[in-house]
Amino acid sequence: MLKFKFLLWILNQLLQRQIKSNPDCARYVAGKELIFQIRTASGVGRCYAIRDSAIRSSSGLTANPEFTLSFNNAAKGFEILSAKDSQAAFLRGLGSKDLTITGDFLEVMWFQGLTAFLQPQKVISPYDRTAF
Repeated sequence: MLKFKFLLWILNQLLQRQIKSNPDCARYVAGKELIFQIRTASGVGRCYAIRDSAIRSSSGLTANPEFTLSFNNAAKGFEILSAKDSQAAFLRGLGSKDLTITGDFLEVMWFQGLTAFLQPQKVISPYDRTAF
């Protein structure tokens, strides 16, 4: 449970850093207003608010999020959210019902675009012939 809570907290910190340091990410969130939450079925979670080109979060849940990512339990939430193959893990979680999404699916897709800024960028070496 503690690892899941820490992961939700660090997600906010990492996104804040990207918004401040990556101009593309800053443009992506500019003008966006969104409230969403990530939680477990037992009610443990975190609420996130994107407003004024910034992201803030607080522990606990909100009554009217625009979408909710709900995991069966904290262990599954941690496993899916920290997976190296994040999109595939997300889809596996949906297929196995370890992850349920409620709310505005278009906002979920927008959020997936935001989390893409957290992925390491591949640096192509001029000596790497497999990149071409």
